Order: sequence, then C-alpha cells, then structure tokens
Amino acid sequence: MKHVQLGQSDLMVSPICLGTMTFGEQVNESDAHVIMDHAIDRGINFFDTAEMYSVPTKAETFNLTEKIIGHWIKDKPSRRDKVLIATKVAGPSRGMPWVRGGSANLSASDIEQACHNSLKRLNIDVIDLYQIHWPVRHVPAFGIRDFSPELLDPNTSSMHEQLEALGKLVSQGKVRAIGLSNETPYGVGEFIKLSEMHGLPRIASVQNPYCLINRLVENGLDESLYHYQVSLLAYSPLGFGLLSGKYDQSGTTGEHAPKDARIAKYESVRKQRWGRESALQAAKAYNALAREKGMTPTQMALAFCYNKWQVTSTIIGVTTLSQLDENCDAWGTTLDTATLEAIDAIRTVHRDPAY
Repeated sequence: MKHVQLGQSDLMVSPICLGTMTFGEQVNESDAHVIMDHAIDRGINFFDTAEMYSVPTKAETFNLTEKIIGHWIKDKPSRRDKVLIATKVAGPSRGMPWVRGGSANLSASDIEQACHNSLKRLNIDVIDLYQIHWPVRHVPAFGIRDFSPELLDPNTSSMHEQLEALGKLVSQGKVRAIGLSNETPYGVGEFIKLSEMHGLPRIASVQNPYCLINRLVENGLDESLYHYQVSLLAYSPLGFGLLSGKYDQSGTTGEHAPKDARIAKYESVRKQRWGRESALQAAKAYNALAREKGMTPTQMALAFCYNKWQVTSTIIGVTTLSQLDENCDAWGTTLDTATLEAIDAIRTVHRDPAY
C-alpha cells in the first residue's frame, strides 16, 4: 500500500488504518499486541484510538485501549517508529460521569489535560493526530438526523477556544496534526476559517462514518473536504458488521445471532443507528449483490471505501488475525461500472438508514 498525505499535514499514512476500539473489551491485551504487530507486517502504519475506548464505553474500561497500546510500545520501544498514532479527546459527556464528571462542555483546559493524560497512557512523547471526538455543538450524529437550534448551548466553549487549545499543544510539540470527528460541513468550514483568521493550526482530517448503508458524507461534506483539502478517515466501513453478511440469516438479536459480535452482545449498540431493521434490510441487499458479483460482502463493502475518491484512509476494526487478513486482502479489489450502478440503485431504494 502506497502511503498518502493526510490533508495538508506532513503525515503520510497507509490507506488502511487499524481501529482499536475493540481492544480491552472484545480483544484482550495479549491478542491486541499480536494484532498490532501483524498490522505492521501487512503494511499498516496508522493506528486510531481514543481516550474513551474501549467500546461500548463504560467506567470499567475507560482509557483501557490507550493503555494497551502504551504497554505494547513500552514492551518494545522500536515499535513507535513504525506507526503513526491518532487519538481523540471526548466531546461533551452527558450520561458518562466517568468522562470529566459528565460535563456538557469541552474547554481548552479539558483538551490540554486530556492530551497530557493520553500521552502518558500511550507511552509516547507526541501524538501524531489529535482529534476532537465529537462536537460540543448539537449536531446530527449518532443516530440524530436533524439539526435543532433550540438545543444549542451558548455557555459551551467556542470552536475558537478549542482550536487555540489544539494550537497550543502543537506549538508545545505534543501534537503533530489535528483533526475532527463526527463533524458537519459547517463545522469543517468554521475550523478552517478560524485557523486562517488567527494563524492557528489547520485541521488535517475528519473522521466520520462512511459505508454502503451510511453515505451521508456525500451530502455536502465531501465537497467541503475536497475544496479545503481535508482528508476523510472513514469509520465503520462494514456498518458495524452488517455488511459482513454475518447477520443476514440471524438478524442482530435473538438466540441465533453471533454471540461474539458487538451489535448482538450490547443492547446500547443495537439502539443506535446500526441496530435499525432498515439498516439490516439495506445491508442484506448489498450483501446479496456482492455474492451475485462473485465477492464476499466484506470484500465489496471495503472495496467501495478503498476506491472512493472521498476517502484517504479507511479505519478497520478487527477482533482476530483472520479478520485483519481478510480486510487487508480486500485491498486491490475494484468494482466495475455495472456493480457501482447496482450499488447506487440499492441506495435509491434504501437511502442511508444507518444515519
């Protein structure tokens, strides 16, 4: 895999990124270390994590994924030279008292302290890409379809304050590049404008969901990213497993659903966007098309992301070495015009059910 530039930063990343949110929940520490080593062997130089991982988030596992990565680096410091590490500061944490006491805000001091804590857990001196996990502003995300002005809180920190905090971390040498996650076209534009007006660091990337059952990136965010030269990091390319085909017969709940799968195991996950019956039905249509075209569902779903001009790097989440190899082996798969037209025809019927 040829490395690609992340936005206008000096980071050159692999077009496949190893997502690590399963580490500490579905994947124990020793197995996680093996997976990370194998990812490097497969040509991946880009790992993504967050202070709130593992997922589903809870007090018992808060920060655990970063600690697992930190132990992996401490065990063999030369590993640090082989990977670029991205992590995130959690946004407003209502309902999660283990994250800054459940604060409805994300202040400059919160960002600075969270970065310091992540550096310590990860056993590194500098974070390659530091991202705001989700906005302080009320935005359509995590299953919320519409923007609601009445839900805006004027007492929360401004984007300018947050960008200044990120800029301070960059100037101190603790962060190389900055990014956003679960953002909107408006948010991207404002962060770019503020960076230009005040001489602050420019965002290099936005990490948003992007897959066959959620192509909302194409509803305007992709235009913003293109003109601003900001990279998209596509997460959940398999639609939380729906696009792997493993739920086609069993559904996502009930005694026949795969017992080791997050969406079957955790009720909180099923209540979000990926657990909708409409999302499952759309996924089944795509999975049937993949088989008709002589591919596995996983292969087609990943090829869709790997080859889209909108995507700089696709974040894959795995729990086993075989899954990692399957995801990497899909690299190089191309989709012909007839397949792409069939994909678009399915979307015309089902739209984006996992919004």
